[in-house]
Amino acid sequence: MIRHTLEELLRDALSAAQTAGDLPTFEIPPIEIARPPKPNMGDYSTSLALKLAGTAKRAPLQIAQSVVKHFPAHAAIAQVESVAPGFVNLTLAPAWLAQQVNEINAAGAQFGNVPLGNGAHVQIEFVSANPTGPMTVASARNMAIGDTLARLLRAANYRVATEYYVNDAGSQVRHLGESIYARCAQQRGRDEPFPDDGYKGEYVNDIARAILERDGDTYLQMEYPAAVRALKKIGVSMMLEKIRATLARAGVVFDEWFSEQSLYDSGLFNTILDKLAAKGLTYEKDGAVWFQATALGLDKDAVLVRSAQVVSEPDERPTYLASDLPYVWNKLVTRGFDRAIYIWGADHQGDVPRVLAGAQALGLDPKRVVIIIYQLVRLTRGGEKVRMSKRAGEFDTLDDLIDDVGVDAVRFLLITSSADTSMDFDLQLAVQRSNENPVYYVQYMHARIAGILRNAAEQGIARGQADVNLLRHPAELNLIKQMLKLEEIIELAATKLEPHHLPHYAMELGRAFSAFYDHCPILPPKQTDAALTRARLELAVAAKTVLARALDLVGVTAPETM
Repeated sequence: MIRHTLEELLRDALSAAQTAGDLPTFEIPPIEIARPPKPNMGDYSTSLALKLAGTAKRAPLQIAQSVVKHFPAHAAIAQVESVAPGFVNLTLAPAWLAQQVNEINAAGAQFGNVPLGNGAHVQIEFVSANPTGPMTVASARNMAIGDTLARLLRAANYRVATEYYVNDAGSQVRHLGESIYARCAQQRGRDEPFPDDGYKGEYVNDIARAILERDGDTYLQMEYPAAVRALKKIGVSMMLEKIRATLARAGVVFDEWFSEQSLYDSGLFNTILDKLAAKGLTYEKDGAVWFQATALGLDKDAVLVRSAQVVSEPDERPTYLASDLPYVWNKLVTRGFDRAIYIWGADHQGDVPRVLAGAQALGLDPKRVVIIIYQLVRLTRGGEKVRMSKRAGEFDTLDDLIDDVGVDAVRFLLITSSADTSMDFDLQLAVQRSNENPVYYVQYMHARIAGILRNAAEQGIARGQADVNLLRHPAELNLIKQMLKLEEIIELAATKLEPHHLPHYAMELGRAFSAFYDHCPILPPKQTDAALTRARLELAVAAKTVLARALDLVGVTAPETM
């Protein structure tokens, strides 16, 4: 990556300045460079001299001048200059930039990969919606963030495992079983009251109908508690089948579907309770078992197992935290992931410190646990809020949203905002076939390049033996610079776990290609220089490759025609 090369060259320049006596001896700190806001400030810039003024006891501009004086010669660099009050600006060499077209085309679909992770084993758990109903729009942002992060981390040389945590323990699945039982009975003409905490969606009627068609009245003839236990398992299984199908439509396939109930069936829950008790971090109060979170710096303790007076069913007494603690142990110890990444909705913000404190209590490094909180999505149409009600003819499920705007728009638009900010998803914009629609714009640029390459083939213009050194127009060089930026974007997004950088990069790259296309004719009759045509075709191929890679990292298709 050129940015890292430049950072090393700056370090070498500082070291040489110290050796020559132009700067005093001091430990050189990590060097950071950035892309400046204006082209006349170079391609990269660093404010290192400003930060070193106190340490070196020199004026920042004097330090910057010493860096420039001792900066090593390098093929990638055309100019290094010091600028008041103490910046060092670096400009890339056109000849080196032109050669990067060949490098990109040689790398192909692997271009952009960075060695950041060094093969560390990371797990990302996302979506994990309760299997008591279809996937809703509320889970769509979770899905888009999680799957894009997985793609990003793989590109950054992490070994990534994706997981859906199936909440198949507790009262919510019992309520599903009770709801299915009531609908089965009602479809058989019985006057069965619907449970107060039941699930009223039409999908429950569909499940009941399918069970009656397959098994007849088998469950209606059983004792009620046994029937509910059987029906909740069947209901969860059927809902998971639907959820899998919805996720498959969205291009998401999980490596693992992990059962919450297995934490109890395996005995791990009891083992974790014993570990905490042995450390004096649990106690009983009012018939409940508490986690002494205050001993780890939290404001208050948390219930692990509720009292029998509060919850009568023994298997429904453990709280969410009671499952979270053996689950994090299972991830980091039993399965040995180096890092566990969770993606939770904003309603779980309060659970974060308790899970991290629980990990610490179990002797695990809390830094190995990363919990990303995302804010809600509001559906709008032309600026007006849309009620998420299927009965009202609007959207309720993710399938509904995909049916209306398509998978590509769903995935691309849902990660255009940082996870920690609320966002509006404009249904009207998502279906527009115009440059106002970001995903359409980027895909159209890819299709435009594909069309150029087809036209070249039809004209008998063969690729190969192109002299890319002919690429010297500012629009050509800017396009190359934008393509090289993909490596930096992948590193940034993977380091900060912020996938929203990707769609913005893709739009920026699309604009750079559009400017190149407008200013640099590629094919005859507008371009009559055959050598320049071949060079520009190589540049177009590289741009197509990088655009496709950016789209693929978001989970979006790169169409050949539109």
